[in-house]
Amino acid sequence: MAITIGSTTSNNAGTLSASGIGSGLDVNGIVTALMAVENKALAALDTRHASFESRISAYGTVKSAMSRFQSALSALTKASTFSSLAAKSSDTATFTASIAGLAVAGTYSIKVTALAQAQKLASSGFTSTSDVVGTGVLTFDTGAFAAGVFTSNGNGAKSVTIASGNQTLSGIRDAVNAANIGVSATIVNDGSAAGNRLVFTSLATGAAQSLKISVGDSDGNDVDAAGLSRLAFDPAALAGSGRNLVQTVAAQDAQLTIDGIDVRKPSNVITDAIEGVTLNLLATNATAATMSIAADGSDAAKSVQAFVTAYNALNTTLRSLTKFDPVTKQGSPLTGDSAVRSIQARMSAIIGDGVPGLQGSGSVLSTLGQAGISLGADGALVLDNAKLTVASAGNIAALFAAVGKASDSLIAVAASSAATKPGTYAVTISQLATRATSTGSAAAGLAIVAGVNDALAVTLDGNTVNVTLAAGNYASADALAAEVQAKINGSAVFATAGSRVAVANQGGVLAATSARYGSGSNITWAGSAATTLFGAAPVSVAGSDVAGTIGGIAANGAGQNLRAALGSAAEGLALSITAGGLGARGDIVFSRGYASLLDAALGEMLGRDGVVATRSDGMTRSMADLDGRRSALTRRLATVEAHYRAQFTALDTMLGRMSTTSSYLTQQLASLPKING
Repeated sequence: MAITIGSTTSNNAGTLSASGIGSGLDVNGIVTALMAVENKALAALDTRHASFESRISAYGTVKSAMSRFQSALSALTKASTFSSLAAKSSDTATFTASIAGLAVAGTYSIKVTALAQAQKLASSGFTSTSDVVGTGVLTFDTGAFAAGVFTSNGNGAKSVTIASGNQTLSGIRDAVNAANIGVSATIVNDGSAAGNRLVFTSLATGAAQSLKISVGDSDGNDVDAAGLSRLAFDPAALAGSGRNLVQTVAAQDAQLTIDGIDVRKPSNVITDAIEGVTLNLLATNATAATMSIAADGSDAAKSVQAFVTAYNALNTTLRSLTKFDPVTKQGSPLTGDSAVRSIQARMSAIIGDGVPGLQGSGSVLSTLGQAGISLGADGALVLDNAKLTVASAGNIAALFAAVGKASDSLIAVAASSAATKPGTYAVTISQLATRATSTGSAAAGLAIVAGVNDALAVTLDGNTVNVTLAAGNYASADALAAEVQAKINGSAVFATAGSRVAVANQGGVLAATSARYGSGSNITWAGSAATTLFGAAPVSVAGSDVAGTIGGIAANGAGQNLRAALGSAAEGLALSITAGGLGARGDIVFSRGYASLLDAALGEMLGRDGVVATRSDGMTRSMADLDGRRSALTRRLATVEAHYRAQFTALDTMLGRMSTTSSYLTQQLASLPKING
C-alpha cells in the first residue's frame, strides 16, 4: 500500500521523501514592500541634500555675478577715470596734445621752431668691422657745452672696459650696448674703401645731454689719434688731440612759443609747460597752431554706461535665482532666501540714497537721478543719455569715485583706503619734510692726485659706494662739484635704489643734498678724498619726515607723505605735503561716490565673513550633516531589512513544515480502514 503526501511518495516499506520545505510565501515581495515604507526617511534626506546642492550651486552663480560687478566698478572708483576735459590740436602734423592731470579749460597759440634731438658722434673710417681699435677704458659723461666749456649735468659718468676680447670695431659696439649706459653704438658704412664708422648716439635728447668721452688708453696716450683714444671726444679739446670723433648731429633742445612765451625743453614730449597737459612735438611749423582744452563728457558717459550695464547684469542674475512662477507654482533655487534679499536690499539702499558729504553742496552732483539714472520697478537701472550728457559737464567723478579734495593747493590727496570714512578733516602741519645735506667745513682742495686723495666712500640714503675721482687740477670748485656729483650718480647701486645727490659750490665749499625726503635720507663721507673735498669736520644733517595731524589726530609721516592714524575716521587717507607753511593748512573733504560705496559693500559681502561665504559654508555644513545622517540611516535600514528577511524566512519555513505535517496526517487518515455502518 502506498501513501502520498503532496509530492512525497512512500513505498510499502513505509518511508517519506520530500522534494523541499517551504510554504511558497513571497518573502522578497513582503520585505520589499516593508522596506519601501522604511526608505521614505532616506528619500526625504536625499531630497534635502539635492536642494542644498542646488542652492550652493546658485550661490556660486551669485558670487561670480557679484565679483564681475565688483571688477566693473574698479575703474569707476578712481577719479581719474572721469576725464572731464579734452585737448585738441588744430595741426596734428606739428603736435598732438592730451590731458595728463589737472588741466584748465582754455585756448593756446603754439609755434614750434625746433625739435629736441640727441647728439651723434662718428669715428674715422675703418676698412672692416673686425679691425682692431685698441684696449682700455671708455668713460661717458653727459652735460652741456657752451662758450668752450663742457659742464657735466651730474647724471653720472659711466665706464666701459674694452679688453682684448672686444677691441675690434664691432666688439666695442657690442660692449657699449651691453653696458646699458644710456648710449647707443652702431656701425655705419658710407660706401668708401674705409667706410666703416662707429657712431655713438645719446639715448636722451636735449642740449644738456651732449657727450664727453674720455679714454684710458692702454698705449699710454689718451688723446692721440691712435689706439682706443681714436674714440675720445672732449668738445673743448683740439681736433685730433682729444676731440677725435666728428659730431654729425648736435644735441638740441626743443624750442617753441606758447602764447608769445618762449619755451625751451630737452624732450619733444613736454609735460611741464602747461599744467595738466602733455604736448608731443612732431615737426616745426611756420604759422602758429591752436590747442584747445574744453569739456568733454564722452569718457564719463562711457564709464557711467558701463556702471549701469554691470549693475543690471547682477540684478538680472539675482532675480532669476529668486523668482517664483505663479503659473507652474515652481520657485527658483533661492526663492525666499533671506541672504539674497539682504544683498538686494543693501545695494538698493546705496543706489537710492545720495552720496554722503555731497548733499546740499550746491552745483556738485549728489544723486544718481541728477545724472539721469533711475531705479526701475524690476530693480534695474534706467539711463537717460540726454540728462547724462548735461550732467557730465559737472563734477561727475565725485558722484561715483572716492574723491578727496584739499582746500590748500600745496596739499594733494595721494591715496585713500576702504577704511577712510567720508567727512571733512582739518590738516595741521608741525614740520615739513627735509632732505639730507652735508656741507664742507673748509674750502675744497682742487688738486686730486691718483692713489693719494682720489677715493671717496659715499653713504647715501643707507647705501655705501666707493667711487674714484678723476685725477687732475680742477679749474674751479664748480668743476670739482660736477665731477663728484657725476661719479656718485653714476653708481648702479644708487641708481637701483633711486638715490641721487646734487653737489654745489657755495663760495668754494662743497655742499651735497640728497634727492630723497624723509628720515631715510642721509649723507656721510669717508675715504682719502673726504677731507680734501669737505674738510675735516663736514656738517651732515639727516632728512626729516613731515609731521602733523589729520582730523585732529596725530598722523604718521614718511618723507613728504602724511598718513592718517590707524583706527581714526580718516584711516587710509594719505596726503602729499610738498611745500607751504606750518600750522593750520585748511581741510580735506573726502567723499565716496556710488561706485566706491558699492565696491566696499561687495568686498564686505564677498569676504571671508561676508553673507555669501557664511551662507555657503552653512549649507555645506548642513550637507555634511545630512551625509552623516544618511550613512547612519542606510546602515540601520540594512539591519532592518536583514531582520525582516530572517523573520519571514523563518515564517515561510514554519508554514512549510506545518503544510507537510498536514499532508502527512491527511494521508494517514485516508489510509485507515473505513468503518461501514
